[in-house]
Amino acid sequence: MTEPEITQALIKAHGITADEYARLLDTIGRTPSFTELGIFSAMWNEHCSYKSSKKWLRTLPTTGPQVICGPGENAGVVDIGDGPDGRKLAVVFKMESHNHPSYIEPYQGAATGVGGILRDVFTMGARPIAAMNALSFGETSHPKTPHLVQGVVEGIGGYGNCFGVPNVGGEVRFDPAYNGNCLVNAFAAGLADADAIFYSAASGVGMPVVYLGAKTGRDGVGGATMASAEFDDTIEEKRPTVQVGDPFTEKRLMEACLELMASGAVISIQDMGAAGLTCSAVEMGDKGNLGIRLDLDRVPVREENMTAYEMMLSESQERMLMVLKPEREAVARAIFDKWDLDFAVVGETIAEDRFLVLHNGETKADLPLKALSGTAPEYDRPWVETPAAAPLADVPGIDPIDALRALISSPNYAHKAWVWEQYDYQVMGDTVRVPGLGAGVVRVHGTAKALAFTSDVTPRYVRANPFEGGKQAVAEAFRNLCAVGARPLAATDNLNFGNPEKPEIMGQIVGAIKGIGAACLALDMPIVSGNVSLYNETDGVPILPTPTIGAVGLLDTLDEMIAGTPNAGDVAILIGDSHGHLGQSALLAEVFNRTDGDAPPVDLAAERRNGDFVRANRALIGAATDLSDGGLALAAFEMAEGAGIGITLDAADTPTLFAEDQARYLIACTFDQAEALMVAAHAAGVPAASVGRFGGETVKFGPHEAAMADLSTLYRTAFAAAIAP
Repeated sequence: MTEPEITQALIKAHGITADEYARLLDTIGRTPSFTELGIFSAMWNEHCSYKSSKKWLRTLPTTGPQVICGPGENAGVVDIGDGPDGRKLAVVFKMESHNHPSYIEPYQGAATGVGGILRDVFTMGARPIAAMNALSFGETSHPKTPHLVQGVVEGIGGYGNCFGVPNVGGEVRFDPAYNGNCLVNAFAAGLADADAIFYSAASGVGMPVVYLGAKTGRDGVGGATMASAEFDDTIEEKRPTVQVGDPFTEKRLMEACLELMASGAVISIQDMGAAGLTCSAVEMGDKGNLGIRLDLDRVPVREENMTAYEMMLSESQERMLMVLKPEREAVARAIFDKWDLDFAVVGETIAEDRFLVLHNGETKADLPLKALSGTAPEYDRPWVETPAAAPLADVPGIDPIDALRALISSPNYAHKAWVWEQYDYQVMGDTVRVPGLGAGVVRVHGTAKALAFTSDVTPRYVRANPFEGGKQAVAEAFRNLCAVGARPLAATDNLNFGNPEKPEIMGQIVGAIKGIGAACLALDMPIVSGNVSLYNETDGVPILPTPTIGAVGLLDTLDEMIAGTPNAGDVAILIGDSHGHLGQSALLAEVFNRTDGDAPPVDLAAERRNGDFVRANRALIGAATDLSDGGLALAAFEMAEGAGIGITLDAADTPTLFAEDQARYLIACTFDQAEALMVAAHAAGVPAASVGRFGGETVKFGPHEAAMADLSTLYRTAFAAAIAP
């Protein structure tokens, strides 16, 4: 190959376009070194720079009286009021993807996704108290799917259980669109004092830059660049870009960092996540308007003869970078020595706008730091609006019990105990509501308060109508929090899409963000953190658009929680309007293998009104769930099955039972409570109707019935059967 051909091959291998390379040359006025090319590649890729989505992410509501810190830091921070001793408390949370690594190497990909999101939380000074995960896989008949499901679930459990954080919720779905690209979205939340939050902006010239944690190896080199590219038949060659995690080291790192923060030694601190040492150093310098000088000879390594390129781009796990108060160095070093972790001064802050990297007495990189972060490329990608869905064709009649069987035997709607029973959901002793019952609830230790957590999206809605689908993801999260009595506080978004360079994919992104923004504004749930994962395609086939919403709600006391299950004799009350919307429904997908019709429209005023009503009348409610996939029939079955009793619904027609109209809840309460609830609903202008009763040993829809015991067995065994190798 000629020298120009070698250069072009190198540029392509680093995911840099010809235009971006020209911009790079203009920026530094010369040809970059190999290490500099790698640094630009890491900082300018989609995963780190958000270059295709920044324009639209700026439109999201991110502020409110409850918001202490919105997007831009390691995690979002939201005020949850006073603790018992008068200290202001805050919840710190975020959701991020680890999709590409999990498809290549499912156990380590998922495990390090959990590790990374936990570091994002404790980097802010918060002790993690809860985790969730949202998982999307291909069809269960695909030869790779069982391997991916088992590896991912084992990786999540293996890391989270060893670290010691309860996994309290999430979701699992299957669709052929994920055959070549699974999604692993990891969420974590922690508690901190509101006036003791730690940020990543460096300050002060000549301050020591300190490397903390585990040693650097070659695992994960180029991981961020790999996460910003489509897959093809070279996927196995990408295995070395997957990191390897050690949860026991992470546990020690968390304890050391929290002790370090309490010592007063920290000026700023940043997790070494995507692009490792490069991204953490550049972000700290950029946010503090400072330069950074690094001496790689001082970086603790666990492999011999590592190059500057490898050290700068390694994504070895369990590492932090800190700017230290120099007079506290001895105290800080002693803390890390005690926890048997590396502590090394590897550089300093400088006044000039430079990112200077030295190794073996040579300058390996000398770049304008601002150009790497704050002035990275930003695109206004062409986009086309998703065409309006065709009207829904007639839906054939079906025995409603047969339709219910089809839903509960599908791995999408079968009981997910096989997944969450592999997670420790009771560690720390504060889990109040376990997975499988809607939003998870965790007590705020030492207080009367509790926090509720949920994760939601319906990708088939987003594919049909990105705007309504984006709204619906937020609205369903809002409903799940209200259904346990929690006041929704704020949300984090994990936007998973295909290739943004395709106008139809970019149109999905734009539409979904517009819908998310409208719903967050109407429901007072600002987006305080998040992640964008693009290029989720294999051989040009994109995933379903999957903008996952993780949301947090507050219970001022546990007495406010709606935590019961239905009792025999309870009345089933439906809150909200029903119009029989079957477009894009679970019934169509699972029973008729159809994906036609529009997504259900989301009336945000009705969502707000009905959710507020449920919370305001919690004293009259024995148990509650929102209605989503599968409509009234599936919601009623799940409530009754969880209580070990039967259910009788008056209706037998398909639209009433299986429609997926939004802003609806199913309530279980006594006859006297039902009377009072109906009166309150009428006074509040909230639609409410009695639709049946709980009790007995059968599931009965009109004249159609089946034994609950038989349906329960099917429901509780179908998932494991579907993903068996």
